[in-house]
Amino acid sequence: MTRASTLPELQAQFGERYRWLLLFAVMVGSVAAIMSSTIINVAVPDLSHHFAIGQERAQWVASGFMMAMTVSMLTTPWMLGRFGYRRTYAGTMWLLLLGGVAGGLATSFPLVLAARVAEGLAAGVVQPIPAIIIMRAFQPHEQGRAMGIFGTGVVLAPALGPSIGGVLVDLFGWRSIFFMVVPFCLASIWMSMRYVPTSAPGGAAASRSAAAMDWPSLLLAGAGTLFLLNGLVELHQGLTASTFSVLGAALAIIIWFVLRQRRLSQAMARGEAGSPLMNQALFADRRFAMGSVVAFIYGMALFGSTYLLPVYMQLGLQLSPSYVGGILLPSGVALAATIAVAGRMADRYSTHILVSLGLLLLALSFALILVVHLHTPIWYVVAFTVLGRIGLGFILPSLNLGAMRGLHKDLIPQGASAINFVRMLGGSAGVSLCGIVLEWRLAAHGDSLATLASSPARLAAFNESFVMLAGLCVLAMLAAWQLRAPLKSPSDVAP
Repeated sequence: MTRASTLPELQAQFGERYRWLLLFAVMVGSVAAIMSSTIINVAVPDLSHHFAIGQERAQWVASGFMMAMTVSMLTTPWMLGRFGYRRTYAGTMWLLLLGGVAGGLATSFPLVLAARVAEGLAAGVVQPIPAIIIMRAFQPHEQGRAMGIFGTGVVLAPALGPSIGGVLVDLFGWRSIFFMVVPFCLASIWMSMRYVPTSAPGGAAASRSAAAMDWPSLLLAGAGTLFLLNGLVELHQGLTASTFSVLGAALAIIIWFVLRQRRLSQAMARGEAGSPLMNQALFADRRFAMGSVVAFIYGMALFGSTYLLPVYMQLGLQLSPSYVGGILLPSGVALAATIAVAGRMADRYSTHILVSLGLLLLALSFALILVVHLHTPIWYVVAFTVLGRIGLGFILPSLNLGAMRGLHKDLIPQGASAINFVRMLGGSAGVSLCGIVLEWRLAAHGDSLATLASSPARLAAFNESFVMLAGLCVLAMLAAWQLRAPLKSPSDVAP
């Protein structure tokens, strides 16, 4: 019997439950992608020691991954149109699997970095796909519930990941971290062949005659991101002429990219040839424009803190990797539980209320770290991280849905890709910014992470870095309040 592959065949075979099976199939791949992006942070100190490199170079295993993931997100709509859901999804899972194995076997830091970039490329293509499916395959009154279920599943593995990863680092070293994605990749590849359709978004067949990839724009996006991150790394050495030149080049390339997207978008609107990576019609919708601002700032705070917290606990509070993983476990469970509740709330309450509440709780969790010192009971740290993850739980199911609900159905794939790109661009900058601010404040307090013992001066430097993250969350709240608007959902329900 021929295996079902098209959307109608799969719907006929699995019936009403098919959309949930499809959501679960892509959720497994998202788990692998998100796990690979966050779990490496537990191993940064160990990896830095193994290759005898400084903290600023070791940080590139996180920054390099996010840079690759950020840029590759822009290719998702084109890849889905060109190859269809199944081939795109399975192909990226194979690349993620290859990156994990290569990273675990690497014998030099450049090879580790190359493996991380490969993983990032795969993770970037995968991440917008679930939002596209939810907005198309589920009715408006089910979208919040679907996003909540998806979010719960996606965060549970990364929540457990640091705990398991910390134990693995203590027992087997940093290499074991790379191999953790292998079983998830294998499972996702099998499920893609069973549940993911071969069609492109909207139910149409994937076509070789799809609009050509806008390679010049993709190169501009990659170059702009690379120059931006390099410029932020240059700031580690202070405000030099080299720093200004690199950041100036980043700004010029980003402006060039935006102007090119504007020109291609206008050409497409006139019916002429044009296939922008980021259609400017997206930003004509106020909710999407404001949601993108929130996503950028929120990405800086989220990924900056994801990098900073394990480093703070290990090098500031002098805790072992496995102990750090145990501390982060309750916050991960709290995040998963909150997303399940907040997903249902997203179908009933305005996006701006839920997102603003989440940002407020996240800002409080960063600010409260000011009370922690070397002799503070550890449950304080656990409570503050739990509070922050509860805040994240209110943001995650609401932001993407609220920002995209006003978009035309044909813009949903690019909308999911663009808002994920903006968030990850903020995340890439946030990781670098946290490293810069931390080094700056350490130097101001006369301390360095090169010394083994911690001190009140070191904790003060970490505290000031967390205050900076709290300020970013407050800034994002100003944009989040502009998300209020009557809910309007696309009528198309074909994934």
